[in-house]
Amino acid sequence: MKKILSFVALIAVFAISCSSNSPKAAAEKFLNSFFHMEYKEAKEVSTEETKKVLDMIEQFSTMMPDSSKQSAKKIKIEIKDVKEEGDKATVTYTTSESTQEQKLTMVKQNGKWLANYSKQDGGMGAEGDTSNEPMTEEPMTDSTAAPATEGTPASPDTATHQ
Repeated sequence: MKKILSFVALIAVFAISCSSNSPKAAAEKFLNSFFHMEYKEAKEVSTEETKKVLDMIEQFSTMMPDSSKQSAKKIKIEIKDVKEEGDKATVTYTTSESTQEQKLTMVKQNGKWLANYSKQDGGMGAEGDTSNEPMTEEPMTDSTAAPATEGTPASPDTATHQ
């Protein structure tokens, strides 16, 4: 009987330690899938907004050469820290391509940890995430106007009259 209880306890400890329902485990799955360009897998642990961003990135990735896609598969992710605060967590990580620490915001929705990848902050959901705010675009400029050359005004509005 003791052997059976020990075995059950061992399985329980193993199941808890390998839980994929933690911010760290979900972040590892998202980051590895994202950097390896396996967008379908990344979407499994992503918020709805993140899935939309991944769809756009996936479309752009079709234009990349196969050599770049193969290189991406070699990227390694290292989770440095996880700070969990209620239903939000910030995961700090580095990649084999960059030793600079980056952050990924995780959110808990319906009991499941999901990556909250945002366009606004360069993508990796840093603290102060504004992904729920509308994106503002830079004002467009007239790219058809001829550039000013020395001694020639750019437009009649800026000409100096003597």
